[in-house]
Amino acid sequence: MDTASASDPKINDAVGAAEPLGCTAVLTHHWLVKRRGGERVLEALAELLPDSSVHTLVFDPGGFVDDQAVASQRDTWGAGAHPVRTSILQKIPGSKRHYPKLLPLMPAAARRMKLPPVDLVVCSDAAIAKAMTPDPRSKVVCYCHSPARYVWDLADVYGETLPAVLRPFWPAVARRIRDADRRAADRVDQFVANSHHVSKRIRRHYGRESVVVHPPVDLPASPHVGEREDYYLCAGQHVHYKRLDLAVEACRALKRKLVVIGEGPDVERYRDLDEPDIRFQGWLEGDKVHQYYRRACGLLFPGEEDFGIVPVEALAHGCPVICYGVGGATESVVDGETGVWFERQELDCVVAAIERFERLTFDVVAMHEQARKFSRPRFLSEMRAVLLGVLERR
Repeated sequence: MDTASASDPKINDAVGAAEPLGCTAVLTHHWLVKRRGGERVLEALAELLPDSSVHTLVFDPGGFVDDQAVASQRDTWGAGAHPVRTSILQKIPGSKRHYPKLLPLMPAAARRMKLPPVDLVVCSDAAIAKAMTPDPRSKVVCYCHSPARYVWDLADVYGETLPAVLRPFWPAVARRIRDADRRAADRVDQFVANSHHVSKRIRRHYGRESVVVHPPVDLPASPHVGEREDYYLCAGQHVHYKRLDLAVEACRALKRKLVVIGEGPDVERYRDLDEPDIRFQGWLEGDKVHQYYRRACGLLFPGEEDFGIVPVEALAHGCPVICYGVGGATESVVDGETGVWFERQELDCVVAAIERFERLTFDVVAMHEQARKFSRPRFLSEMRAVLLGVLERR
């Protein structure tokens, strides 16, 4: 979800000049269909590599440009108008919208993408972007948002979401994708994890060590210090592991108000819920989301997240967080200081966490200072050092 823009004058913590690396490079990304957390990382990487092209499996310009007539004519991406190269999947009718259904074809499509002879290939990857074929002379750095959940940690859960006729084939398909993913990982010279949580997954699934560089988060210059309203907020792309159900059911049990921002299959489950205290706002961008951060009494973040940009954004606006005490959110939310953790993804635990949360008082300035640890300038500086280190290796 696009929840901030570095061009917004209110978001001046996000603006930080980055000195380009001065090498030939290409960027790869799994798919470019909407501006979410992974795409914001890609934008920052592109700032370090301003002359790079972007190679991706599927590209939907309409996900980044409001004017569809303009979008239909575009073959570039981002503020730097980076040329975009797509895979054979782009030619399949409906691929821009239904790309998840093309998962079994992605490893082969990625391998067929021959990258140009450059000094550096930088992959922004949560799927199979690192499987694109680099030139032998290129150094490959993979900024890993996570090893693909749907074939590693959550393969069984993902299989249950498939139509019944396809489920018997899924174990073999998942195994084939895992094998391709592991082979692609062997070609990476340096892994960069977006959190210590993901670093452990990289070690477990790929047998590789990684450097941790937290993602860039666009931050307001100061937190909101005014009165807050009596509703909780739940924001993001609501797929199953984000556990929107826990947020909804806990607020129903306690008779608390809840505002849900974002889209996804779990939103559809509750879309027709006839309860005035639970509102679904759909996909919102920019300052529309910031307004909710500034007014909500707290953010509910019940999923096990790889890192979690949304909690950091909430803290930056002075909104404390209730989160699951496992995963990337624990690297930004301090229990008892900037929010509250709960131990198990069970309804009674979330209810107890909300009740504990409501007995505490949180310091707005401390929350904003905690969020500043994840600023865009910090990301640019750390990633520049990593990339230079890789280039200097013999």
